[in-house]
Amino acid sequence: MTQFSFYANKPSENYNKVDMGLFASILLLWGLGIFTLFVCTQHYAVKVFDNDPLYFVKRQLVCSAIGFVFFAAFMITDMRFTRKIISVIVFTSLILCVLTFIPPLGIEKNGARRWLRMPAGFTFQPSELVKFALVLFLANYFDKQESLENPEDKNVFPCVIVFFFFVIIVLAQKDFSTSLFITGVGILLFLVSGAKLMWLLPFSMLAVPSVILMITLEPYRIQRVIGWVRPDQYASGVNYQSLAAKRAIAAGGIWGNGIGTGLQRIHSIPEVQSDYIFAGWSEGMGFLGVLLYFAALIFFAYRGYRTAFNCKDRFTAYATFGCVSIIFLQSIINTMVVCGLLPSTGIQLPFFSLGGSSIIVTLAMCGFILNASRCEELIDKSSENDEISIESLSYL
Repeated sequence: MTQFSFYANKPSENYNKVDMGLFASILLLWGLGIFTLFVCTQHYAVKVFDNDPLYFVKRQLVCSAIGFVFFAAFMITDMRFTRKIISVIVFTSLILCVLTFIPPLGIEKNGARRWLRMPAGFTFQPSELVKFALVLFLANYFDKQESLENPEDKNVFPCVIVFFFFVIIVLAQKDFSTSLFITGVGILLFLVSGAKLMWLLPFSMLAVPSVILMITLEPYRIQRVIGWVRPDQYASGVNYQSLAAKRAIAAGGIWGNGIGTGLQRIHSIPEVQSDYIFAGWSEGMGFLGVLLYFAALIFFAYRGYRTAFNCKDRFTAYATFGCVSIIFLQSIINTMVVCGLLPSTGIQLPFFSLGGSSIIVTLAMCGFILNASRCEELIDKSSENDEISIESLSYL
């Protein structure tokens, strides 16, 4: 393997290009998200923020600019350097999570401490970074375990401990939905890596009673479940957003109400710029707009998973699979919640929902996925020759 360097040390004529289809799908999803904020939040922004109809759009663009910096960094950085800084990323996410419990730095809202104060009135949600950090950590750990020749030396118990420690600290922030989502993605990576599930068995046996217990500890969670089972209950409470979202989706019809309507003609959804932004898109663009969104999302997932499955570098393959799964599954869960197929969870819609933490981390993961797509292209080019080895992936 060539000597380590921060950037790929390779002649430009041999430097593999990223998957342009994947790149286009990322830009399309991001563009649709900005467009949706523009057409759906102006009316609400004018009422709340001193006649500034572009308040939410401007904030999202600022955070997107930061996100594209990380996007570019992860896209061009040597994968071996990324592996070297995984411990830094994991430790940073841990420190940021702890800081949320310190009153001067952390922000408490509705009893939850999920955010940190940032300059210029911005906030940061460390649990978003935890998703990316844990994917990198698990991918790196599983790859190292696979490299051990003696099966008796393989041990994923330390990995399980670190993984559930982060789940617990996110849960302590009263972010139940995110902790549950992180658990699901982590178990998915365990399955893909071929790790022995006996390490997860003791924890999985406690999973169902633990989830039930966490739901019963908070009255609003019980109300959400009851409201999901019986939509006619809590119509002016926890079900208000859900019922308004359903009316918005129905009002969109096939063709939509047109650009710029933004939930103004029917009962508005409180804070539509966040978890229920998909309802605004559905009302404005109709069923055809919904099809366009899912076509772009499925195309992104297809190209991303194809990259993961075709990459012969285990770490890159595992991490890419995890990053794509986070974006894709989170999108599916959010749209199911908006349509009433799942109880309200607080899971945001990647690229669409207003949230600096979400868009920054999402774009960073997309940069990593695009970097990994070079691996796929190299394999395709090398298929005409001999079998490719990990050493030949020195461009990473």
